[in-house]
Amino acid sequence: MVNLALMTAEPTVCLFRTDIVRQRFQSGSRRFSADMLASPQPAVCCRQIEEGDIAGVAALLTRGFPGHSGDFWLGALQELARRESPPGLPKFGYLMESQGVPVGAVLLICSKIKAGDASGVRCNLSSWYVEPDYRAYAALLISRALRHKNVTYMNISAAPHTRPIIEAQGFSRYCDGIFIALPMLNPGFGGDKPKVHDVRWQPNVAFDRTDQEILLQHAAHGCSSLWCATSEHAYPFVFRLRFVKRVVPCAQMIYCRDIGDIVRFAAPIGRYLALRGRPFVIIDSNGPIPGLIGVYRRDSMPKYFKGPLRPRLGDLAYTECALLGI
Repeated sequence: MVNLALMTAEPTVCLFRTDIVRQRFQSGSRRFSADMLASPQPAVCCRQIEEGDIAGVAALLTRGFPGHSGDFWLGALQELARRESPPGLPKFGYLMESQGVPVGAVLLICSKIKAGDASGVRCNLSSWYVEPDYRAYAALLISRALRHKNVTYMNISAAPHTRPIIEAQGFSRYCDGIFIALPMLNPGFGGDKPKVHDVRWQPNVAFDRTDQEILLQHAAHGCSSLWCATSEHAYPFVFRLRFVKRVVPCAQMIYCRDIGDIVRFAAPIGRYLALRGRPFVIIDSNGPIPGLIGVYRRDSMPKYFKGPLRPRLGDLAYTECALLGI
């Protein structure tokens, strides 16, 4: 295999397909030297996905993930088109093609984040698929996606059979499972009761401007963004309303400042969500959450990362769960 292109800052990398050449050589074909060397097999190329690729990538992902329709993938890619990625990082992800036809793709959702006093760039590796005839070249695609050394990568939807693969790629678990809570059953506050407001409410108490930006941006992508306000401070919460196994209505925790906040405000938030048909709340967890009524499920929806900033529980902001509803 030969690297054919290193011509731009983010080059298109192309590899000759050698499988057919090797098969004919091993079979003793006399035509090997005459036509195979003179007419090399079509190259497999890897490059960034561009807006003009959206239809082809949507069709490819529909074949790879038949649980979602073509309209779903078109909508998902259009959501990514609305976002600005950090400088030097792809807007959509990477595409592998042969003779101009998409044969593999991986979506990459990149964003700037803060983790305590530190800040950096985080990329959610999402929806990776390669056509069966091109699986031998899948490593090329994933190596392109993981080439940025100062980026923290996340894989938050690894299927069981892929987990050994991503661990071999250097990913580590940071979340072992989920806690399924019924927060409306938690006892309420006495005295100064907190109030829940949707994102349109302008806090008249102390709040963080960064949190307000997170709430507004996620509301624009279809999440339920809330403030829970005491007499002194407003606390941010983002949920994605969804159905588990397409039947059980629930709200998935996308963002809060600290898991302790959802425990503290479980009763008012639980009632707010229950009135909107979502009595159950799914929260990333490494064990039972003290103070919340519910059940812990180990090895359900584990999450992985690779890079300098370990993600914290309670922060799935700007990931596939939040922006695409995957």
